[in-house]
Amino acid sequence: MPSLKHWLAFNRVSGLGPIRFKLLEAHFGDLANAWSATPSSLAAAGLEPELVEQVVRERREIEPDAEVERVARAGLQALATFSPGYPALLLQIHDPPPVLYVRGSLPEVDTIGVTVVGTRTPTPYGREVALRLATELAAAGMVIVSGLARGIDGIAHRCALDVGSKTVAVLGSGLDLIYPHEHRKLAEEICERGALVSEFPPGHGIEPGNFPRRNRILSGLTRGTVVIEAGHKSGASSTASHALDQYRDVFAVPGSILSEKSAGPHRLIQQGAKLVTCASDVLEEYRLARAASQLALGAQPLPADESERKVLTSVTDEPRHIDELIRASGLPSATVSAALAMMELRGLVRQSGPLHYSRISGRIG
Repeated sequence: MPSLKHWLAFNRVSGLGPIRFKLLEAHFGDLANAWSATPSSLAAAGLEPELVEQVVRERREIEPDAEVERVARAGLQALATFSPGYPALLLQIHDPPPVLYVRGSLPEVDTIGVTVVGTRTPTPYGREVALRLATELAAAGMVIVSGLARGIDGIAHRCALDVGSKTVAVLGSGLDLIYPHEHRKLAEEICERGALVSEFPPGHGIEPGNFPRRNRILSGLTRGTVVIEAGHKSGASSTASHALDQYRDVFAVPGSILSEKSAGPHRLIQQGAKLVTCASDVLEEYRLARAASQLALGAQPLPADESERKVLTSVTDEPRHIDELIRASGLPSATVSAALAMMELRGLVRQSGPLHYSRISGRIG
């Protein structure tokens, strides 16, 4: 396996983004080799002269082993693109973050996650729409992903927490620097029932250029992005643009034609985004409307197919690690992961800890 400590070390070098990480990995194979490489070798890998000088200068002050300790002291988990827990959907984008720092427990977002974004200064209409949509989506079992910003983002996270659902916040700074400051308590609550994530290492400050980079992660983590009130050049519109570039679904809430805050969603609808008036418009895209109805009516859910039945047979009242369930069911890991996600949504199983699942009492297959 590649050397994580050298990925962490290179991730602290200024100006060395995802594309140049790929150049180094392709040329050297292992970044451990790149860390001790000569300037001419770094240039041969494709780095510009200025960046070669930057790497040579900054690596004198960076100790790879110390980077591992820094992450541990901060109470974080570091996931490189080769790490088992790295989000699968995020790997599929053009420029996935070489390293993703996580505080908390990163929930399954690949199959039941949805990104909800919007303006920092919503109108009363936008606030009400955000409350309704985020609450209903979270209550149906979807993991709400947003950016912890003021306005729509904060409302979306708060709604998910209030209904006991999971939520993920993507930050534009190191995870030891919560912005905005008034969302520190919200961030703590998110860590208890989800995770904070960032591509920036601990100590990385808040800079304007961080947020456009952050937006591609917001859209890249899930299959769909919902936009609620956003100007043409807003961060939410930027996130939607990334979603389109990543071939992900885009949903937009219409508003008043007299409001500038509805200009972004209206343009997205003109470009082909799905118009959203209620949570079912999103849930139906992912065949979750029936699950939402079952949850609302308290119906007794059953396994949807033979794969779910096999996985559920392997789940017990005591938490079992997903690797045990894969071995017991004899199914591919991707099939087991998808089945668990859908059965958790329908109330058949619960996640009792990171990658540990148990049967919900009274649910039989």
